[in-house]
Amino acid sequence: MVPILTGIEPADVDDMLAILDELIAYETVALTPNLDLIHSVRDRLEALGASVVLTHHVDGTRANLFATIGPDVSGGIVLSGHSDVVPVDPADWTTPPFEAHRRDGRIYGRGTADMKGFIACVLAMAPTFAALDLIVPIHVALTFDEEDGFHGAPVLLADLVDRGVRPAVAVIGEPTGLRTVGAHKGCYEYRTTVTGMNGHSAAPADAVSAVHYATRWIAGLLGLDEELVARAPDPSPYAPPSTTFNVGTISGGQGRCVVADRCWFDWEMRPVQASDAAFVKERMAVVEDFLLADMWAVHPGASIETEVVGEIDGLEWEESSPALELMRDLLVNTSGPGGVGVDGVLPVDVVSYGTEAGLFQAVGIPAVLWGPGDIGVAHRPDEFVEVADLEACLSLLVRLGSHLTR
Repeated sequence: MVPILTGIEPADVDDMLAILDELIAYETVALTPNLDLIHSVRDRLEALGASVVLTHHVDGTRANLFATIGPDVSGGIVLSGHSDVVPVDPADWTTPPFEAHRRDGRIYGRGTADMKGFIACVLAMAPTFAALDLIVPIHVALTFDEEDGFHGAPVLLADLVDRGVRPAVAVIGEPTGLRTVGAHKGCYEYRTTVTGMNGHSAAPADAVSAVHYATRWIAGLLGLDEELVARAPDPSPYAPPSTTFNVGTISGGQGRCVVADRCWFDWEMRPVQASDAAFVKERMAVVEDFLLADMWAVHPGASIETEVVGEIDGLEWEESSPALELMRDLLVNTSGPGGVGVDGVLPVDVVSYGTEAGLFQAVGIPAVLWGPGDIGVAHRPDEFVEVADLEACLSLLVRLGSHLTR
């Protein structure tokens, strides 16, 4: 086990909170522009001497950032977070969601936990990192649209591959409650559109109801649940233990007395193993063929089409992962829920939600989740992060700096 040196001071908490205030004020809802935030971070890091590369969405309104602090050598540690947040309804909030409010030892605001709190800690420590004599670089990665389709990270990672940049480890700062997460389920997201033929509701057999066939398709999907429970690993490290589905939105039709000619729905599955995704696709192809034969008997132009929004594989468990080794070194002799005690054992969790960690792993960068905040308050009104968690995050980043200093 590598000893952690001392002598580096954490960033000032008030400075970090001021950065968090600024980050929360950027309304970077997924699929909307994030350039103001990204350009602000770029300017901040370039002023410290960091090398910064931006990669953009095809429409130019959103960008990823990849910054390098320290020597221009291979390896190094990526500290990664997504810049986007989920939508809000201000009426559900006690205080304005895009303003940071401090009360009872907590900072409230959209993205405080997921995951601008972590980003604020990294940016607050950036001047310290820049002043160190680092052996290998510390990289800062910010992505767009993680919360809706994981569109940004593949663009950033493709650029790293093209440029031959190969960090040794990525720490994804998701709100894990300061615990290390070594594996998680995949996240496969889709939109299915059913096209039928409209008509008068008094004669539904003369038309093809897209809404009716959409519900039959969904019923077929949900009907696979018991088989997926039987397919789950035994024992399964996940809760729930098997691959799951969710139909999140559905829309179609023109009115109560009109047979709907169009219906679409957004759905996802969270596979615990890649074979489950293949199983679901094969079974749903059979269901779809049956439904289409029924629809075509009335209207040959009917269709069922599924668009892949994103298919993000999970973070696979690796017993000897360099990412877990790094966290073991950083958390040795630390108190708290995720600390390594005198027995030298690192507590490692698995989770059911999806992150960008599997994408890093897929291009050969071992990854781990660790960050301040509680995933249970993410995506909810009055989202918050404990100031104590942010202070613990700063302390871990101090240990990272010491770990990578000559």
